Amino acid sequence: MLITITIRDLLFPVSFLLLLPCEAVAATLGICYGRVANNLPPTSEVINILKTNGISNVRIFDPDPFTLQSFSGTRVNLMTGVPNEVLPSLASGTPASAVQWLQTNIFAHIVPSQIRYIAVGNEVLFKDSLYSPYLVPAIVNLYQALKMLNLDGTIKLSSPQAASVLSVSYPPSLGAFDPSLRAVLRPLLSFLHETKSPFMVNVYPYFSYTSTSLDAVVHAMEKEGFAEVEVVVSETGWPKGGGEAASVENALAYNENVVRRVVGNVGTPRRPGVGIEVYLFDLFDENGKGGDECERHFGIFGLDGVKAYDLRFNSEN
Repeated sequence: MLITITIRDLLFPVSFLLLLPCEAVAATLGICYGRVANNLPPTSEVINILKTNGISNVRIFDPDPFTLQSFSGTRVNLMTGVPNEVLPSLASGTPASAVQWLQTNIFAHIVPSQIRYIAVGNEVLFKDSLYSPYLVPAIVNLYQALKMLNLDGTIKLSSPQAASVLSVSYPPSLGAFDPSLRAVLRPLLSFLHETKSPFMVNVYPYFSYTSTSLDAVVHAMEKEGFAEVEVVVSETGWPKGGGEAASVENALAYNENVVRRVVGNVGTPRRPGVGIEVYLFDLFDENGKGGDECERHFGIFGLDGVKAYDLRFNSEN
């Protein structure tokens, strides 16, 4: 059962929303383009919506050929996902076979210069633990493939995790990873450290209303000996309907504060002034998603391209 949330609580659910002054260059702000729906506008219209609102960084959850082709040449940078079910074949193959997978599924449809990240799996340790043993081997093979293509310097690999990988989140200084996940997380963190890639985490205060903060993730990584690994928020958002405290007003309040702090390059109390790259969820409502009703109501834009609420992505729109 969800806890009733006040607007004051809503505005400060995680530490990266704390208002701290900073004049540094704004961190990257992107948006997730989920497509689990049967009524979405054509991709050409989606790209116009993105351009009109000054959004140049987008996360897609699978390398759909038509979607990639539609973005090709648009100057939109992508984080493209590798589906969880593909991990076993990538892990059991060779770097050469990973090259073939990349060429066939991604680079045949879009130029490599538009790919910012390849997100290998999504919340594998939380919802698809069956694939956990394959996660790091798949990432390593893909990394070797990128090296063979001379793309390892421009395309970073990571794997978005649910915030539930933390066993302790409050106070943030006691943040620690779930010990049962250590066998996968430590090799993953080692890879991220060695390749200067970020740890990606999906943050949803609506579903887990606690004092969980990004600083808890930072402290957890420090405890494992990986203090220098950056953090990217690969998903965060608030539903505008379908549940208690899910409303247009609350969604605007939450996302508006996220945008303000990203644009202001706030960072966290543990890493003040170190901007955090954030991807807002979601571009549109997804009527094909399962789970609670609120899962289908995260869209910031309507299907006609009009904002569901007046969220500004920068100072100009």
